[in-house]
Amino acid sequence: MSGFQKPHNGALLIDGTRQSGQDVRQQNVTAVVSIANIVKTSLGPVGLDKMLVDEIGDVTITNDGATILKQLEVEHPAARVLVELSELQDQEVGDGTTSVVIIAAELLKRANELVREGIHPTTIMSGYRLAMREAVKYIKDSLAHKTAALGPDTILNCAKTTLNSKIFGKDSDFFAKMAVEAMHSVKVIGEDGKPKYPVKSVGIMTQHGGSALDSKLMHGYTIMMSRSAQGMPTTVSNAKIALLDIDLRKSKMHMGVQVLVSDPAKLAEIRQKELDITADRIKLIIAGGANVVLTTKGIDDMALKNIVEAGCIACRRVKREDLRRIAKLTGGTLLTTLANMDGDEVFDASSLGLAESVSEERVSDDDFIVIKGAKQSKACSVLLRGANDHMLGELERSLHDALCVVKRVLESNSVVPGGGAVEAALSIYLENFALTLGTREQLAVAAFADALLVIPKQLAINGACDATDLVAKLRSKHHSAQTDPSKAHLARMGLDVYEGLVVDNVACGVLEPTISKLKILQFATEAAVTILRIDDMISINPPQQQR
Repeated sequence: MSGFQKPHNGALLIDGTRQSGQDVRQQNVTAVVSIANIVKTSLGPVGLDKMLVDEIGDVTITNDGATILKQLEVEHPAARVLVELSELQDQEVGDGTTSVVIIAAELLKRANELVREGIHPTTIMSGYRLAMREAVKYIKDSLAHKTAALGPDTILNCAKTTLNSKIFGKDSDFFAKMAVEAMHSVKVIGEDGKPKYPVKSVGIMTQHGGSALDSKLMHGYTIMMSRSAQGMPTTVSNAKIALLDIDLRKSKMHMGVQVLVSDPAKLAEIRQKELDITADRIKLIIAGGANVVLTTKGIDDMALKNIVEAGCIACRRVKREDLRRIAKLTGGTLLTTLANMDGDEVFDASSLGLAESVSEERVSDDDFIVIKGAKQSKACSVLLRGANDHMLGELERSLHDALCVVKRVLESNSVVPGGGAVEAALSIYLENFALTLGTREQLAVAAFADALLVIPKQLAINGACDATDLVAKLRSKHHSAQTDPSKAHLARMGLDVYEGLVVDNVACGVLEPTISKLKILQFATEAAVTILRIDDMISINPPQQQR
């Protein structure tokens, strides 16, 4: 029985290592804090940029938290939770990706300190969840402002607040107006009767040359390509668009098919039939009423001749993503084949997309196909200009964030003051709320309140201000707002990191969507609780390759 000895000291009967208790918790917190430290300095309007170089030498310069963390190849499983957290915030709101990571890391750090003091992790988790629910309730009841009450510039100010922290903050007025106009132009009424603003209806294109201020908003969906032949018309009104994922070049026999021909005349017939197959397809499409043909594959010269004679516009090698979007906008269907169930080739006119016009327009040095007045929903495109790929990439990411923020504000009609105002107010409120609890959760709620101050502190540090002094002044204002009803207006106070002052951020136009703050608190709390719940980590050794 010697082969079945009991393992000594509780060792694992598997090929791996095990860490448990405080060791694994400390390791997780260290990993998470190191990730947060990478993005900390990029927070706020005076945050610094990061240069990321990948394995093949491609350079990305950005201060967008989600982009920075996406580029890092994080191996530690707990740190990877934070990377996924920032991506989730980016998808849900589009802004606040840096804040959510910093708050989650700070919550974990405070929780680890409480565990060391002998508080059970379950107590901390329930305290954090309680604090998060109270914070969300307080934001909705006391800190949120309806956009209608603040005037017509509210939405513009939200877009400017987002763009101020980006690489072209000095031009935030120009791009904020563009973002607001773009989102207004794609407004649709949903099935529930409420207005919707789909961000995907705004196409973003980039083009080298010119300055950022040469960027322009183009009404209609735009594709960066020209007509396939010069003989085609430049404009087609009352457009009926055929969206194809079909090759319109001369048909060739499939690989491996052999045909033995004894009569040379028959060989000419086979070649003619190969040409006729494509010609018949084009005649089918045109007979179905199409006057614009867009395909993801090629169109050869013989096919182009037939299309030009019919007076249609055709484009080849269109991106499949563009065609899907055009299909959604125009009510058309992307066809992968013309064959029906019986094996015959037919073209159904109901698969055509409808638009008021399709035209070729020249912008600077390039030609564009512009689709205007789509049947199902409206669309517009933004053409961004810039000196190089780094600038254009950051411009595109920044404008996308601004579009997402404008969408959220337009759909929710609710904003909160920025510049650390919400975090400072919640810190005071939750500290007072913690004192009303007679259980151990009191310590967790107080730690949650303290952790939120990391945002105003970091904003002040990044602005080269005295963080301790500024945060103390800010907390004093918010304490007065919550204790003296005559000073309730002080709840709008936040930081002005340019001047190093505490100011009324609603009056200064520093506003953020309420949903952004709510999601930051909810996601950061859930991420902190997920990592705090871990008390055992078992790593399996990789299999050794046999020689």
